Amino acid sequence: MSSITPIRDPKTDHLISPENSALILIDYQPLQVNSIKSMDHEELVRNIVIVTKVAKGFNVPIILTTVNVESGINKPTIKHLKEVLPDVKEIDRTTVNSWEDKGFQDAVKALGKKKLVICALWTEVCLSFPALDLLKEGYEVYTIVDAVGGTSGIAHETALRRIEQAGVQLSSVTQYACELQRDWNRLETKPVFFDALMANGSFFVETLRW
Repeated sequence: MSSITPIRDPKTDHLISPENSALILIDYQPLQVNSIKSMDHEELVRNIVIVTKVAKGFNVPIILTTVNVESGINKPTIKHLKEVLPDVKEIDRTTVNSWEDKGFQDAVKALGKKKLVICALWTEVCLSFPALDLLKEGYEVYTIVDAVGGTSGIAHETALRRIEQAGVQLSSVTQYACELQRDWNRLETKPVFFDALMANGSFFVETLRW
């Protein structure tokens, strides 16, 4: 069976594509990771690394921002992410809300992308506040629910409810990878796509072992 070629215009597609989106990573730092109570820390780190590898493999632009590193209060991005993004410079801030930092705002605007996938720690603060602001600025905002976390289960879930009601679209690690790939015949990105599904333990990949 042949595929439809091309599959719509990737720049104007209503779904996420490498051409119309960017990935924003906010505050994946040791202190924040260790404070997460809504999911297992190892799973959280594994999932955000998968997301980042997928984005990089599909040439999706990536913004990486931290808080209070230059002041000496906090440590930089966890090594697991920095190993994937050795050439991406961190935008350090003092603001709780990334959108209230000029350097961050300028970086986002310079991307020229309408769809922004935001992953941050914590869900109830560093994800929610910029996501709500970006919606007001006219962006389409997405988050990956199994790659973000909050200081408690109820804090995480309540924050997701708030931003979803405001218009943020919720996704998952597997959905994000599949939305970028779309077709197994896209051979250039197939290895990145397959590795992501394997690392995430997706069900239909598991069935291949039978």
